[in-house]
Amino acid sequence: MAAESNNRTVSDVNNHDESVSFSHITAVATGWMSDFMFLSLCRRFKEGKREEFNETLSAFQTIQKLSLKRNEKAKICDFLARVMHGKLLDMQFGDDDSVMPLMSAARLWSDLKNTVADESLFKNVAILLIVQSVAVCLEKGERSSASSALRWFENNLELPQGLRVKLSKIVAQVETYHPFLMSFSFSRLLETVQSYLDSYLEKNPSDYLLKAASKMVQSSHKTEGLEDEGSRDSSLSKKASDVTEDRKKGNPTCHRPKRKLLSTINTDVWKPDTCKKRHFSLRRISSNASELSQMTENSPDTKKVQKTRKPPQKWTSQLDKYLKDGVKRHGQGKWSRILMDYDFEGRTGTMLKDRWRVLRRAHEVG
Repeated sequence: MAAESNNRTVSDVNNHDESVSFSHITAVATGWMSDFMFLSLCRRFKEGKREEFNETLSAFQTIQKLSLKRNEKAKICDFLARVMHGKLLDMQFGDDDSVMPLMSAARLWSDLKNTVADESLFKNVAILLIVQSVAVCLEKGERSSASSALRWFENNLELPQGLRVKLSKIVAQVETYHPFLMSFSFSRLLETVQSYLDSYLEKNPSDYLLKAASKMVQSSHKTEGLEDEGSRDSSLSKKASDVTEDRKKGNPTCHRPKRKLLSTINTDVWKPDTCKKRHFSLRRISSNASELSQMTENSPDTKKVQKTRKPPQKWTSQLDKYLKDGVKRHGQGKWSRILMDYDFEGRTGTMLKDRWRVLRRAHEVG
């Protein structure tokens, strides 16, 4: 059966419509496969699975070799690969070993400007790439690499003057956890790039092969369910026919004695324990009350339940400065936004509000 199916498939390929060039069919099929791998690559990027991302990227690049020319999706995949490996300073993309992944991604991003519909999103990603190129170096303790990255941006890309001064000061003082770097974090870069991918896929659908494969899987599941039900019905009908044949032949194994559901022997009526009245001795309970309470207090389960109260966290002058800067930037009452800009060592928005009330009472703020 399998050989017949394979022969029929080969025959279908050989007997295709001669009016359509097979090279054109190959180009269309290659485009579908390329779109599917591009969609899979975007999904791996969103999931943050680096090994799966690399495997999908390798498959995509292999399919791209069959294409006549590189399209913009190939450039986007190259850009995603550099962002995905942005924190690996020893990873090299190109001939120049001094160009780190995020620096190379920034160069590719300028070439992808025509694929970005929102100009503000394009600028945000460009700034995030520049800031994170410096921030990653500082996190790894590579101050000289951070300075080299700044000089590279000045020579190769348009670096805003205010941003250059800000980053130069941070690098000079080696402020690895500066609030400015924290506000333009690597996680924010990934989220912004993901929003760009969502917008791009919405305008450039690449899910034709995905939808076709999904329909095939769904139909196969329905077919398997029908086959299971058919085999189960056939087995039941076979058992019924076997029983009928045995009865016709007079097989004694088919005659079973009738079993009585209820016994005819009268037995005592059973009463549950809940129906019996319990008698308590008040004197005994009162005499053992102190002993019972002592046992309860000393039991290991009670000790486990008791929780030790954490000592109150002290507010340092640096934390007060973060709070004042945050209110000056976002306004009073925007505690959740202030928490995103600074590291308050696990404090909540309510704690920030209470501290702000204390500072106002002490006339330290207006």
